[in-house]
Amino acid sequence: MSAMERLPEFESPVDNGLLRFLTCGSVDDGKSTLIGRLLFDTKAILADTLHAIAKTSERRGLAAVDLSLLTDGLQAEREQGITIDVAYRYFSTGRRKYIIADAPGHEQYTRNMVTAASTADLAIILIDARKGVLTQTRRHSYLAHLLDIPHLVVAVNKMDLVDYDRAAFERIRADYLDFAARLGIGKVRFIPLSALNGDMLVERGERLDWYTGPTLLDVLENAPPAHSGRDEGFRFPVQYVCRPQASGDRRLHDFRGFMGRVESGEIAVGEEITVLPSGQRSRIKDIQLGGLSLTAACAEQSVTLLLEDEIDISRGDMIVRAADHGAQKAAQVVWQLDAMLCWLSETPLDPQRQYVIRQTTRESRAVLAGIEYRVDINSLEHVSVERLAMNDIARVGFKLAQPLCVDRYADNRTTGAFIVIDETTNNTIGAGMIL
Repeated sequence: MSAMERLPEFESPVDNGLLRFLTCGSVDDGKSTLIGRLLFDTKAILADTLHAIAKTSERRGLAAVDLSLLTDGLQAEREQGITIDVAYRYFSTGRRKYIIADAPGHEQYTRNMVTAASTADLAIILIDARKGVLTQTRRHSYLAHLLDIPHLVVAVNKMDLVDYDRAAFERIRADYLDFAARLGIGKVRFIPLSALNGDMLVERGERLDWYTGPTLLDVLENAPPAHSGRDEGFRFPVQYVCRPQASGDRRLHDFRGFMGRVESGEIAVGEEITVLPSGQRSRIKDIQLGGLSLTAACAEQSVTLLLEDEIDISRGDMIVRAADHGAQKAAQVVWQLDAMLCWLSETPLDPQRQYVIRQTTRESRAVLAGIEYRVDINSLEHVSVERLAMNDIARVGFKLAQPLCVDRYADNRTTGAFIVIDETTNNTIGAGMIL
């Protein structure tokens, strides 16, 4: 083939990895509309879905399509005009894939926001340009900081309702930075926008020419992916023990392996591992994924690990790299937890009751060792209390009946987190971050 006949060379598409991000803020700040506009402007809405919400908007007498209907999926939400549950949406651009969590803004549903924030890599905190920084803005910011979301973006929305006034934006920016400094939040990015009209979301628009920073989509496209900002040790909570199985005359597999998800770090065939809490050691013999053998496994892969030795391992045990055990990145086997706790139940925390704590795939009964303080969201002062009410955030201690294999939440967001369960109802009533 001559040079003239050669096929044109195309650059391979850029892939910045998966980004999980959260939208939060007070009621009516425009979170659902922002997500709807983002999906619409990135051409991520199917034609039949767009037609359905257009018909709904028309029945309501609206002049334009109400894009918030894309995320407010529950009938109760559509009737009340607020987001109750966490609505997840998935979309992709030419550069990366996204999972969006639209968290409820009402104080009563703060528990749902905690759920969404626990896996987010970036948080968009919306503020109504007319109202400024509110109590729920502070609460969600505190939770985002407490849950160690790596990147915070403050989106000052509804700029169209203040005539795109730069002074209004700068006042909110100054107020928020004052609160962030007292809270200890580091870098925060501010973007003025109008979710209703689409200014500064995907396209820049023509009415915010005084703002020279990136659009919201530019920030999302270039945000670092998960696990890129910290040096995490290998953590593999065992979910299931896979034993040799046969079906009739056909043997499905002839090995004993340990199935689970690599929560952080990586491991390779031949590396020495330690099993916690027992402390037994072995080496990786093979790594199976969908019937194929891998030479290594990394974070967020669900795999089966085969070991060279027959050792007693069960669900709830954690496999770590032996080189990390005893080093700075080592997981700790503990009988007591010191943590920041978000209380999610309408029933107050009872110091006399026994609860169940679930951390990764392991559970333990627990009793409250004490409440050191509750955080006042407005003043950030530490208040002495004897009980916790719904949406309270406090530093507490728990005594455990069984040992847990944990990291500090600041070091590992998965193995450093836990939930509190009411053993009589099996409801999740608290969420904690280990200190």
